[in-house]
Amino acid sequence: MRMTLRHCIRVLVVAVGVGIGGSAAQAAGAPFDDHDRGQNQDYSKNKTYQQGMRDGRDDHAHARDHSRKRHFRKDEDQKAYEAGYQKGHGD
Repeated sequence: MRMTLRHCIRVLVVAVGVGIGGSAAQAAGAPFDDHDRGQNQDYSKNKTYQQGMRDGRDDHAHARDHSRKRHFRKDEDQKAYEAGYQKGHGD
């Protein structure tokens, strides 16, 4: 089967179009990843968030910078604690 120059150009244009379209769709979906959900979540009734708030306020009052390095088994608890700490410390 013989390919003409016109046929090769069409195939190339379609391939480039699919590549650009796929990357644009991926970039459009990026803002809705887990990263944004964690920042907009309401942790106010979470115990680890409240502990983070207390620790943050205490460190702010005594001019310390994140003196307690607490680690939690669950990622969600760690995120809640850090969110509370940042809110309590005034950052």
